Amino acid sequence: MPIRRMDVTTWYLEQRDPAELRSAPAPDLPFRIARAEIPSPELSRFLYTAVGGDWYWVDRLAWTYEQWRNWLERPGAETWIAHVRGTPAGFVELDPQPDGEVELAYFGLLKPFLGQGLGGHLLSVGAARAWDLADRWPDREPTRRVWLHTCSNDGPAALKNYQARGFRMYDTKVAVETLEHHPPGPWPGAR
Repeated sequence: MPIRRMDVTTWYLEQRDPAELRSAPAPDLPFRIARAEIPSPELSRFLYTAVGGDWYWVDRLAWTYEQWRNWLERPGAETWIAHVRGTPAGFVELDPQPDGEVELAYFGLLKPFLGQGLGGHLLSVGAARAWDLADRWPDREPTRRVWLHTCSNDGPAALKNYQARGFRMYDTKVAVETLEHHPPGPWPGAR
């Protein structure tokens, strides 16, 4: 596969108070958002590749089953999944960190569900669940900061969606990355 070197801009955004969250309205779709309460490496890897395959999400592709399981079984780690008429449509992954911080580690929609108003609402729910994480995990201190990062390889609406939900930029970095000419797609290795 041909490779190319390119500048990639990464934006870091945060909220420092739950009052900063600006929720998006629910879409006019038959949907539901629920937490995957049983850690499932198979499900999480499916969501990761199905959503991120077109956006160069490659850092976890080589993870073993054990690595996925260890990541998902950490206290406070949560995956919230949007379903439209029973079909997984997107997800938000919460990464609990020390000192009351929660990273929205991964967020996105599967391609057939883009542009229907679900992304803003799912992000709103994910951020709200990051803020109330300690309510579900009693040994955890209350959330004091919710943060995330996105980059110029992400979906074209990602940065605007984060900012519309009340996330403020606190850092920007540009780095040269070496990438395959095309992202791996939802079925890595099948091209």
